[in-house]
Amino acid sequence: MNDHEGEDPEEEGVRARLAIVSLDHSDLDAAIQALMLSPLPDMMVISRLKRKKLLLKDEIERLRDQLTPDIIA
Repeated sequence: MNDHEGEDPEEEGVRARLAIVSLDHSDLDAAIQALMLSPLPDMMVISRLKRKKLLLKDEIERLRDQLTPDIIA
């Protein structure tokens, strides 16, 4: 059974996007690690991948913020 059963379609879409972006972030991390272990790592490629990883991290945080309810104290 789904933990988020009955939620609105927009929230389901945000959760789906969050799952995809999180997986992409993990995949980039693995790719960066593999490139770093090569005998002559291409630092330009690694730098670009790290930049993309940071952008994905920002998107993950933005998506998580959308899922967190605003609490007015």
